[in-house]
Amino acid sequence: MTTHEGDKLTAGYHLLDPLADVRRPGDADCDVYLTGTVFLDIIFTGLDSAPVRGTESWARGMGSSPGGVANMATALARLGLRTSLAAAFGDDHYGDYCRDALDHGEGIDLSLSRTIPGWHSPVTVSMAYEGERTMVSHGHEAPPPEAPAPSCPPPARAAVASLVPGGGQEWVAEAARRGSRIFADVGWDDTGRWDPADLAELEHCEAFLPNAEEAMRYTRTDCPRAAARALSDLVPLAVVTLGSEGAYAVDSRTGETAEVPAISVEALDPTGAGDVFVAGFVTGTLAGWPLADRLAFAGLTAALSVQEFGGSLSAPGWVEIAAWWQHARAYDDQPARALRRYAFLDRLLPAAARPWPLRRAVPTIGFRKA
Repeated sequence: MTTHEGDKLTAGYHLLDPLADVRRPGDADCDVYLTGTVFLDIIFTGLDSAPVRGTESWARGMGSSPGGVANMATALARLGLRTSLAAAFGDDHYGDYCRDALDHGEGIDLSLSRTIPGWHSPVTVSMAYEGERTMVSHGHEAPPPEAPAPSCPPPARAAVASLVPGGGQEWVAEAARRGSRIFADVGWDDTGRWDPADLAELEHCEAFLPNAEEAMRYTRTDCPRAAARALSDLVPLAVVTLGSEGAYAVDSRTGETAEVPAISVEALDPTGAGDVFVAGFVTGTLAGWPLADRLAFAGLTAALSVQEFGGSLSAPGWVEIAAWWQHARAYDDQPARALRRYAFLDRLLPAAARPWPLRRAVPTIGFRKA
């Protein structure tokens, strides 16, 4: 490595700070707090169809990267937000790899995380084909910490919570009482109940960002826009992602609505795109952008993420966003209205941010000899 290259690496994270205009002395050191499970994701892409029982399928591509809550933590950090993650890590090779990738690779604060001797890392195998994915996961719940865990998260501008059907999370209400703005998403309800009572924690939240299917099932509607309007009775800001159609949002405090079409890209792997969307929306909200700009930015970051392998390490940084915007203005492969919709990027994008390529998912994880 040359001295110049070493200087670039040790310079660390010269990221654009999207919150520079709103930071004040005495603000919390942490912008966004998250907690959850970190998986090692192994992703197979380039499959022509779903695997068939009794046959062997060969994938044309493969990548490995931290997954689970690491998807959103990485996406937030790459957009320049000071991100704190509380998670459990196994003391196996997979846990070491995930922790190193998040701590040293992405600059995520893991001081509230813990390494558990003898506990193996959860693993997800994801198979991407025809724009969809099928996943198989394995893992065991992490044992409780030997010492009492902190009763509440650290002071932070915001926190992202994943609502759990049938179970509440005490830290969400406590974080809201301490002044954090709570952004919530939700996973698929395997029970099939889709009970609106499971969304009770929305009373502590500023925004709820489900996908269209989730939103319609919880609200018993057959239109995602109607679902967003119904959800806005439960939370100040309801944002429903519409897949290839973009996203729709309703702000019940102002009565404002916004809908932004999706950016056209060739998708390689959709893993983690929803997490990247949330990260983009959180960034724009904390920075105080107009609602339509927030939707557009979130959709753009999600669209850029599906062009790379993996969930966490597919998240774009500012350099890649700037490269897309430069390309979009130079070529006619995006509709003219898209260029007008993203004109707000001109005042945001840096001449340069992170001075070397972002870390990407790798086909195999190299293990060093002890």
